[in-house]
Amino acid sequence: MQLNIKNTFTKNLPSDPIIGNSRRQVKEACFSYVSPKQTKKPEILHVSEEMINALGMSSKDMHSQTFKNVFTGNEVLEHTTPYAMCYGGHQFGNWAGQLGDGRAINLFEVEHNNRQWQVQLKGAGETPYSRTADGLAVLRSSIREYLCSEAMFHLGVPTTRALSLALSGDEVMRDMLYDGNQAYEKGAIVSRVAPSFLRFGNFEIFAARQDHKTLKTLVDYTIKNYFPSLGEPSKETYIQFFAEVSQRTLDMILHWQRVGFVHGVMNTDNMSILGLTIDYGPYGWLEGFDFGWTPNTTDSQHKRYRYGNQPNIGLWNLYQLANALYSLIEETEPLETILENYKTDFEKKSLQMMRSKLGLVKNDDRDNVLVQNLEDALLLTETDMTIFFRNLSNFKKGDAIKGLEIVKDAFYMPNEVSDAVSKQWNDWFESYDVRLKKESLLDTERKTKMNAVNPKYVLRNYMSQLAIDDANKGDYKLIDELFQLFKKPYDEQPENEKWFTKRPDWARHKVGCSMLSCSS
Repeated sequence: MQLNIKNTFTKNLPSDPIIGNSRRQVKEACFSYVSPKQTKKPEILHVSEEMINALGMSSKDMHSQTFKNVFTGNEVLEHTTPYAMCYGGHQFGNWAGQLGDGRAINLFEVEHNNRQWQVQLKGAGETPYSRTADGLAVLRSSIREYLCSEAMFHLGVPTTRALSLALSGDEVMRDMLYDGNQAYEKGAIVSRVAPSFLRFGNFEIFAARQDHKTLKTLVDYTIKNYFPSLGEPSKETYIQFFAEVSQRTLDMILHWQRVGFVHGVMNTDNMSILGLTIDYGPYGWLEGFDFGWTPNTTDSQHKRYRYGNQPNIGLWNLYQLANALYSLIEETEPLETILENYKTDFEKKSLQMMRSKLGLVKNDDRDNVLVQNLEDALLLTETDMTIFFRNLSNFKKGDAIKGLEIVKDAFYMPNEVSDAVSKQWNDWFESYDVRLKKESLLDTERKTKMNAVNPKYVLRNYMSQLAIDDANKGDYKLIDELFQLFKKPYDEQPENEKWFTKRPDWARHKVGCSMLSCSS
C-alpha cells in the first residue's frame, strides 16, 4: 500500500512533550502523539471506493491485510506518527475548557492529485483528551456517521468524508439514552477523511489560555495550508481569513436548511474551520416540516440546536471565533462588520435558496411573502419536507386547483387537512401559479431545475436504524444498499422507490429513529 504521506500538521505545529494516551491538560501544544488501541478481531464491513481512489489507493489495497490493520488501528504505517488534536469549545453556550480529540486519532496526511487529505480513525481508543470516556465507538453510531457523511457529499453539502467502516471485534459498554441503562454493544471504527479536521475550538483554546504565540502559529499554518490565496500573514490577512470562514459557515448551513438536515449538536468544537459538516452524532432530517425540531435528546428542553435556529447558532459560534482571533487583529470594527454581513447575507441567500427550491429563476419583490406563506402552510399539519418539495416539481402552470392533489402524499395526517387548511393551501397554490407565470421556463425545464436541488432520497433516521438492526444480527447488506442509494439522491431510481416514503408509524417514537443522544 503506497501512499504519498505528507505530515505538515505534526512538522509545523508544536507538540505535547509528554508521550502517551493518559488523560491530562495539554498546554502550549496543538496536538499529542498517541497510539491506537489494538483490537481483538477486526473486520472491514464497507469501504468507499471513491475515497480509496481519492487517496491514491487501488481496489487491491482495499482487500489487503495491511489495509485492514491500518484502518482498524492495529498497525501504524512507516514514517507516520498518529496524534490527537488539542482544542476547547463552547458546549450548549457554555465554555467547556479543554476538550480535544477524545475518540479520534489522526493517522497521517496524504497528497494525491494535488489534493491534501487528513485521515483519522474514530473509535480507536483513548487519548489525552478522552476525559472520563474510553475513546471507543459502537456500531450504531459508526454506521450513522459512515452513511451520512457520504450521503451528504452526494447531496452537495460541504462535509467530511468516510473511507471505511469496521468492526473492532470488541464489546463496548454504552448508556444509549443516558438513563442509567448500560449495555454492551459491538465496537466499531470509522476512518474519516477531510482536508483538515481543524475546528473553531482549536483556536479558542489558546485564546482562552492567553497563549497568543501558539494561536498565531496555528492561524498562520491554517492560512498557509488551507487559505493560501489570502497571502502572507498580516492583520489584514487575519481579517480576510475570518471573513472567509464566516462565508463558508453560512454556505454550509444554508445547504443544511435546503435539504432539511439538523446537525443536533452545533457546539464550537463541532464547527469546521473549512465550513465542512463535521461530527455526525445526534443528527436527523426533518420528517414533518418543523422549525422547532431537534433530534438531540440532550437539547430537547431548550432546543438550542433546532432546525430553525441553525443559522443563528452559526452566527453565535462565529462570535466566539472572532473573540479568539481578536488578539491578532486588535480591532473590533472589521470583525463586527463581517458578523453583520453574515446576517444580511443569510437573508439574501436564504431567499435565493428557497427560490431555487420553488423553481423560480427571476427575482420578484414579493417572493419573501410567497415563501413566508408557504412556510405557514407547511406548519398547518405534519407535512414531509422532502416529499413535498420533490412532488411540487410536478406542478404545472395553470394547475392551481390541482395543487393539493399533487402534494397530498406529503401529509402524515390527511384527515387533518380540514376545509380551512385546504383553503389556505389553495390560496398559496394560486399565488404560486401567478408567480410562475412571470417565469419564462417551461414546466419541464422548471421540474429539472427543482429536482436538482430538492433530493428524492435523504438518510432518514429510520433507514439508518434498519441498517443498524440488521448489522447487530450480522447482516450488513442494507449498509451497502443505502450507501449505493445515496450516491444519486436526486435521481428518480425507480428500483428504489420503496425509500421514497414518509417515516413509518413504528419509527415515530422508536429509539434511534426519533430520540438520539450524543452517544448516537
